Amino acid sequence: MQSAGGGRFTLRELLAEGPVAVAFFKSSCPVCQFTFPFLERLHREGRGVRFFAVSQDNEATTQRFIEEYGLTFPVLLDRFDEGYPASNAYRIRAVPSLFLIEPDGTISLTMEGFEKAALEALGERVQAAPFRAGEDIPVFRPG
Repeated sequence: MQSAGGGRFTLRELLAEGPVAVAFFKSSCPVCQFTFPFLERLHREGRGVRFFAVSQDNEATTQRFIEEYGLTFPVLLDRFDEGYPASNAYRIRAVPSLFLIEPDGTISLTMEGFEKAALEALGERVQAAPFRAGEDIPVFRPG
């Protein structure tokens, strides 16, 4: 899969370095816009898990999303003109969808839409808090 910055990655290559969190999104999705700042927080403050986003948009739209939401983890492109191979492989029905994938390929955590409990569990795994005191966080928002 191609990154928004130009390089290409395979899941096998990514897992060779340890567990990865993969989050699928579409730039126009309001639940994705709500969720990704918390994923960025976990990426910046956590450890032990590498984060990757998978965009269902073209490169220009994806780049605007990266800039608007301050993403610093790699963003990969799942292209319409290629039939969305990654989204289809993971049977994505809604975005955001998140998967924590262990080095052996086992999926140990999933999230469809925004699920506060799933992000808290991911936070425990990476030893970082996804939410701050005083933030008004819903329990669930459908994607």
